[in-house]
Amino acid sequence: MSTKYKATTTEDCYFVTITTVGWIDVFTRLNQKQNIINALQYCQENKGLAIYAYCIMSSHIHLLCRATNDFILSNIMRDFKKFTSKKIIQIINDEPESRREWMLDYFKKASEHFQKEQQYKVWQNGYHAEHIFSNKFIKQKVDYIHLNPVKEKIVTLPEDYYFSSARNYASLENELEVILLDLF
Repeated sequence: MSTKYKATTTEDCYFVTITTVGWIDVFTRLNQKQNIINALQYCQENKGLAIYAYCIMSSHIHLLCRATNDFILSNIMRDFKKFTSKKIIQIINDEPESRREWMLDYFKKASEHFQKEQQYKVWQNGYHAEHIFSNKFIKQKVDYIHLNPVKEKIVTLPEDYYFSSARNYASLENELEVILLDLF
């Protein structure tokens, strides 16, 4: 397995993207976005995840982050995806969701090729992690993260998107605390 886009070092910062299978728009519902926020908060409090920027889009999540306290980012991402997969399926089953049957069927079909017993597959294999190597690269990635909802025409200004750290950087109410960077 390639390590080109894996977080294989400890304490280093990475730009991470995790994506749902088939780019399914799971995170269009508030309850699903809140699930992701809660899981990220848990990882911050219990798994050494330091987050500098984030954005929850409809089918993927961007993070600028690193592992601390001897945790390994690849292990944090593995556990995050495993936990949130189960919770996403639970929310689809338990709460109003007009696409319930279609989504569950898609996630079930995505897991059929696995040898181990797995009923649903929500996330694409692995995750895309780019090692942060300069201040210029940090600024580029933070801008990319914050401008995602603007490019999708969800909002006009980055700080208007509630599930993004652009709100933290603009000193506005937010759901998830991040470590603010001085972006010159």
